[in-house]
Amino acid sequence: MFNNPNLHNPHLEGGPFFWKAGPVGIFLAHGFTATTAEIRPLAENLHAQGYTVAGPLLPGHGTTPQDLNRVRWQDWVQAGNKTCQDLFNQCDRVLVGGHSMGGVLALYLASQNPQLSGVLLSAPALRLTLSTLDKIKLTLGAIFLSEVPRTSLDGSEQWQGYPGLPLKGAIQLLRFEAATLPRLNKIYQPVLVLQGRQDTTVAPEAGNIILSGVSSTIKEHHWLEKSNHAIPIGPEQSRLAEITLTFIAKCLETQPKGIPSQS
Repeated sequence: MFNNPNLHNPHLEGGPFFWKAGPVGIFLAHGFTATTAEIRPLAENLHAQGYTVAGPLLPGHGTTPQDLNRVRWQDWVQAGNKTCQDLFNQCDRVLVGGHSMGGVLALYLASQNPQLSGVLLSAPALRLTLSTLDKIKLTLGAIFLSEVPRTSLDGSEQWQGYPGLPLKGAIQLLRFEAATLPRLNKIYQPVLVLQGRQDTTVAPEAGNIILSGVSSTIKEHHWLEKSNHAIPIGPEQSRLAEITLTFIAKCLETQPKGIPSQS
């Protein structure tokens, strides 16, 4: 995928990674249309602290926008579960995290896998700023158009991904959100939510929806005042890493409860 002309900033490294270190593993998922380039700064920070860190390149990403229009949200879940299993094969404890759509994936995986030890969310895209009319336009537009251009990209200097918006892929994201929302009460693990105050992509209420919906007893919500949607590559990425590391330590103090597996 290096120097792929379909990508904004094709020179960045955005492929999958699996960095071995200590007995605690952390899964990190990137966002919609992006690559692992946007989560690498956090992943590198966690790895430097001795955590084994894995970040898959989700199906439909890092290749062509047409590929993203051909996948279903279930493909992202399948890829996420595979990486989690790879981490469990190497580690004693595993946490899941993600940015934007990757946060939705982390929530879904946590609802399926009670043995996971924590959930780390950055700008989780469980609810977008799209209006009902916007969603109708998106659905109708997907019949006639493959993708539409975007007027701006948050974190554009460090962000890698498709510069346009593949419409059928975007519909899958909306379906993924709808499928994840009713599963929140199946989540008992500690949950961390970070949101950027300047985010115009994810609805401000998304964090509260998540934390009021999960069954977790340990949960935190932090606002990063200077950040837009691209928190992991934005001006407060060091603050993101600091809060995340502190929360991971809390998760590891909490013993798994042995909740029956959810399907």
